Amino acid sequence: MNHALLGLAGSPALPFDLVRRLIAVADADIAESLAARADLGHGQAVALAARVGESAERLAYEGLLTAADIDPVTRPEAALALLDRAAGAPEWASLFAGDPDARRRERLAACPGLPDDVRETLAADPDIAVVAELALWTTAGLAARLARHPHAEVRRAVAANEATPPHVLAALATGEGLPPLERCLVCDSEETPFVHDPHCPRTDCDLRSGASCDGSHESTVHETAGQVLRNPATPVEALLRYADHPSMMLRWALAARPGLPPETAAKLADDPVPGVRADLAKNPAIDDTVVRKLAADHGHDVRRALAHNPLVPLDVLSGLAATVKIGPTPLPRICAASPAEAEELSRSAVPALRMLLAERRDLPAALRDRLAADPDAKVVNSIAPHPGLSEDQLRMMIDRHGVRVVARVAANPDAPPALLEDLAARLPPPRKALREIARHRRATGPALLACLADSRARLPVARHPALPPRAIVALLADDDWEVVEAAAANPSLPTAVMRDLVRGAEQAATPRA
Repeated sequence: MNHALLGLAGSPALPFDLVRRLIAVADADIAESLAARADLGHGQAVALAARVGESAERLAYEGLLTAADIDPVTRPEAALALLDRAAGAPEWASLFAGDPDARRRERLAACPGLPDDVRETLAADPDIAVVAELALWTTAGLAARLARHPHAEVRRAVAANEATPPHVLAALATGEGLPPLERCLVCDSEETPFVHDPHCPRTDCDLRSGASCDGSHESTVHETAGQVLRNPATPVEALLRYADHPSMMLRWALAARPGLPPETAAKLADDPVPGVRADLAKNPAIDDTVVRKLAADHGHDVRRALAHNPLVPLDVLSGLAATVKIGPTPLPRICAASPAEAEELSRSAVPALRMLLAERRDLPAALRDRLAADPDAKVVNSIAPHPGLSEDQLRMMIDRHGVRVVARVAANPDAPPALLEDLAARLPPPRKALREIARHRRATGPALLACLADSRARLPVARHPALPPRAIVALLADDDWEVVEAAAANPSLPTAVMRDLVRGAEQAATPRA
């Protein structure tokens, strides 16, 4: 694999004539990179598909090929891609509905806007994977019919389809009003009772881990319940029965549902599994009583999850910030704080609360400047990347707090080039700061050259258009293939070098006499 050519194929600065020449020598890898170009034209796409047939599918998905460019017989994957984009020829759907390859019929079943007769054909397909795929994506009316299908795998797919009518999802949740199930994937292939070994050594086995059937198709029924619980179209009142379910996973899924009644939330707040309580803690549906109960919960991650609840009261959040390691992260409740609340938070006696406020990037100048002068390094570290800070403020942060804030200062989008150069030249090299400088839009050539000393900064440096051209060319010989690709894709790579790379590929592709 020629990584320099791969990178070059994606370069935004690649001249039009070199795109054409690369198409003429492209292999599958280079074709994949060329197909992703934003400036690739229709004529170029047709030429690329003719050169590398496998690229036609990607080009079709990118909207660069039309139905007139595709023969569905010779390029079925590309034709299916156009059908998936609702851009294929109408007659193709009928063609693929009778395709002997079940994988193609399965792909067709996921396509939007299929004609009614094609959907009916797929609903009666002998391969249950095709019917299940149709059930997952089809319209409300057909989903309602397929909910009565005798195979558990089809009902599982209907349960995940957000177009399925709410009353049908409610029936799937309870099983009431539906005919008994007759088959599942397990009893289709194994004598029951059977439990699939999660470490199954058979290479021809495609049963899901933990699949089991004792005649009741229990693992698929359990998975169907999970899909119903996660489907936003399911009426929440149909799900409340799962609050006492013996399955931890189903109670866990219920805890995350919006619109939980207070009594159900209160019941889940006493769940023995900390993960259930943690997901409940993040749920905006819980009331003040449950919030304050969970604020005293010592289960793993419960209180940390509560801090991420967008409706947690600020007084509760203040207590959490003082006792739980939340870390510097934008919390929804902090981001939604009113101007008066933000003012109060900026004067809090709890440094962790001021730090959380400092993670916002839309603070008024007065609050931003107050936090920039905070005596606590954690607060300053959080505010350092805030837009609008002056060079003097950024340098003052470093003078007061040193290495603890250097990397975040380097991440400030308004950090001036001179400051970035000074930070890059510090001894010993501030590794985390170098990684921020390497991707900074205002970084200069000298600063970027200094960043090459850090192995983790080399990749973003290789992408940076301000890197001196001689350094970009040198990186084409780097030991790291990702660095080579990034350097070749750098828009500042000299055009003469681009031409040399393409010329080399042309020479390698020319048969010797």
